[in-house]
Amino acid sequence: MRWERRGTSQNIEDRRGAGGGGGGRGSRGKLGLGATLLVLLVAYVLKVDPQTLFGAAEAVSGTSGAGAGSTGGAPATPPSAEEDEQVQFVSFVLDDAQATWQRLFQARGQQYQDARLVLFTDAVSSRCGEADAGTGPFYCPGDNKVYIDLSFFRDLRSRFRAPGDFAQAYVLAHEIGHHVQTLLGTSAQIRQAQRADPSRRNDLQVRMELQADCYAGIWAHATAQRNLLEIGDLEEGLAAAAAVGDDRLQQEANGRVEPERWTHGSSEMRQRWFTRGYQTGDMAQCDTLQAAAL
Repeated sequence: MRWERRGTSQNIEDRRGAGGGGGGRGSRGKLGLGATLLVLLVAYVLKVDPQTLFGAAEAVSGTSGAGAGSTGGAPATPPSAEEDEQVQFVSFVLDDAQATWQRLFQARGQQYQDARLVLFTDAVSSRCGEADAGTGPFYCPGDNKVYIDLSFFRDLRSRFRAPGDFAQAYVLAHEIGHHVQTLLGTSAQIRQAQRADPSRRNDLQVRMELQADCYAGIWAHATAQRNLLEIGDLEEGLAAAAAVGDDRLQQEANGRVEPERWTHGSSEMRQRWFTRGYQTGDMAQCDTLQAAAL
């Protein structure tokens, strides 16, 4: 991806090295990419329904008792050159993605409010609860912040076998997609529908995640229009989307695929909706809630 070092985004809170949590695996309104495999593995080992674990996470995310943790400031220990490069990269992606959504909201006669990105090491507190690095990146609607331990990018490359800078960009763009859903009221609409009809909990969760993938594709569309994409970038994004498909994660965790337990969608679904956003750049094409087929 063609990107520029523009310094650290004003929307970044750097809590690296500051601690910030009890060390337990956190919970929140939606699970991040890395958390999916972890939840599935734990569920299969304990022989319980994975949705039980997802449901517990959502229950905690509805509370506001968790502290906000430390705010801003430089990390306690000097970052490595690699980490500094990653901070510069996520700053660029964050600012570019949010500038894109500013324009799209303005075209709709609406006002976009920036999300903030919290960088942490090992553990962190949010309005959605405590989280650790094993949780993976996540968005908390309680404070409109995205949280990420930069070590996840190493996991994305090695554990999920999705290398490349645009794979990393896809992850962040997906989480910003959840912020867009919060601003538009979509997240609240889905949570209300899940409470009204618990039998559709998984289906509605999948639809919310796929919409966030489509919104990530919309940002990718905007970068392509400005010639920021390089050869192979789109493939990197698609590889990342496929790497965290529920079918692939289940197959790796237990050797079988169980669609009734999906919460994020299959690899094919995630690629399909990312591609739809990329090809159209049209928010109306991302209406997964009304889609007859995913």
